[in-house]
Amino acid sequence: MKFETQAIHTGQRPDPAFGAVSPPVYLTSTFAFADVGKNRGYDYSRTANPTRKLLEDTIAALEGGKAGFAFATGMAAETTVLHLLKAGDHVICGDDVYGGTFRLLDKVMRDFGIDVTFLHLDKRRRIEAAIRPNTRMIWLETPSNPLLNIIDVEMVADVAHKHRILTAIDNTFASPYSLRPIDYGIDLVVHSTTKYLNGHCDVVGGAVVTSTDELTERVQFLLNAMGTCASPFDCWLVLRGIETLPVRMKKHEENAFAAASFLRQHPAVNRVFYPGLKTHPGHRIARRQMKGFGGMVSFEIKGGIEAVNSFLRKVHLFYLAESLGGVASLAEHPATMSHASMPKEARDKAGITDEVVRLSIGLENADDLIDDLRQALEP
Repeated sequence: MKFETQAIHTGQRPDPAFGAVSPPVYLTSTFAFADVGKNRGYDYSRTANPTRKLLEDTIAALEGGKAGFAFATGMAAETTVLHLLKAGDHVICGDDVYGGTFRLLDKVMRDFGIDVTFLHLDKRRRIEAAIRPNTRMIWLETPSNPLLNIIDVEMVADVAHKHRILTAIDNTFASPYSLRPIDYGIDLVVHSTTKYLNGHCDVVGGAVVTSTDELTERVQFLLNAMGTCASPFDCWLVLRGIETLPVRMKKHEENAFAAASFLRQHPAVNRVFYPGLKTHPGHRIARRQMKGFGGMVSFEIKGGIEAVNSFLRKVHLFYLAESLGGVASLAEHPATMSHASMPKEARDKAGITDEVVRLSIGLENADDLIDDLRQALEP
């Protein structure tokens, strides 16, 4: 089946019990056994739940993976993946990743004996130079958060496989509609399902998709042992969102390209970060490995933090809020919001200046969004 069809028809639909077209929500913690030592496929919802299983199967199908797993939050998904490692292991991570990912690796996992090198992952020789005998994982984002840097996924996977290193990618910004990393050799795909997969800013959740039977078994064990799974109702909300993912992503991208093109010509804007622009340094790689360029646009405002604050106070259609991927457009300031947990020296090294603003472009009329940006950028 094609992507659009998979998003709607993966799994048991209609429901086999009564033919419900909308999948039922199994709001139960426990399931009655058919006989001693014999269940009906489920016994306890932390281990597995029919509603969650439907979401997991759908995400796995969209990503082209072996199996999917749904988690309470995106950070719960990341934490579970990082528990595939052990004390003494080394991780190479992109230097301009989501602030929560940086915080988890730098402030939490280091306390458990995991060493981390934050690195710009644009060149093969730079990655290979950072590999140590104890390097066990490379973690990447593309497009990255918030600078929309593009990483050559196939190149990173090739380097990792040659050195027998696991690869994990946060595919939240692209979504499986625009990028399927497993097709390029990535081992583990992570999502914050809060974002584009759900698409309506009414749930928090996470997901992991595995590429091998071994990783499937290990992630399933960790999910059950650590209790990081998503609730059935949250899974149902994400399932409902996924059904319109292809349509939404097309409109997100259309609006994002229009907004980025406008900002690139505006005299109050220093730089625009959007891989759909031909001037973006990663445009060619993005065209090769992605179906679309996504709905995220970042830009750097001239005039320092005063100009940034003025812009954020003046926008009307863009809500000043964290998160992304919903139908309504959002604006945020990474240095004080999504990446506030990243030390300033780390932000500076990654290129996340205080003048960067990140936009999540929604599904409104593009002309209205551009008018809002125009008036907010006026001195």
